[in-house]
Amino acid sequence: MLIRKMIPKDNLEIKNIIQDSLKSFQLDIPGTAYFDPQLNDLFNYYNNIPKAQYWVVEDQGRIVGGVGIAPFDMKQNICELQKLYLLPEVQGLGISKRLMETALEFASHFYTSCYLETTQKLTAACHLYEKYGFKPLENPLENSPHSAMDRWYLKKLTMKKPANS
Repeated sequence: MLIRKMIPKDNLEIKNIIQDSLKSFQLDIPGTAYFDPQLNDLFNYYNNIPKAQYWVVEDQGRIVGGVGIAPFDMKQNICELQKLYLLPEVQGLGISKRLMETALEFASHFYTSCYLETTQKLTAACHLYEKYGFKPLENPLENSPHSAMDRWYLKKLTMKKPANS
């Protein structure tokens, strides 16, 4: 399995993974990533934002998941971990851990904290986030776009020397 930066031809596959995953949890509703306008072209979305990146996991030429980092609150130097999704058949193989490490390593070069939003329905995801040091918040951070989420987390990052974005 290869974790690599997203390229334009990955757009449709990763969109389908995200939407199929959300639909399987009855989360194909407004206020979730299911309706994010950038889902049709995540490549350009992430590549047109400074200090942002989206990675995909490729297995034998097939996209099986991905994760992104994008700015959330630049005044407070907070990024957001976004759109961490895997196909069901590759869950439980340690891939989400590798994606987390890739995303958090990148984020640590630009940000002091990492925010994320999820829902209690995604128990495995909540467990993963807590394992990686994300602390639950009582409320979403201001300007949160996903109103259907009911779990919010923040992780302090140890800043590293700036890397190329």
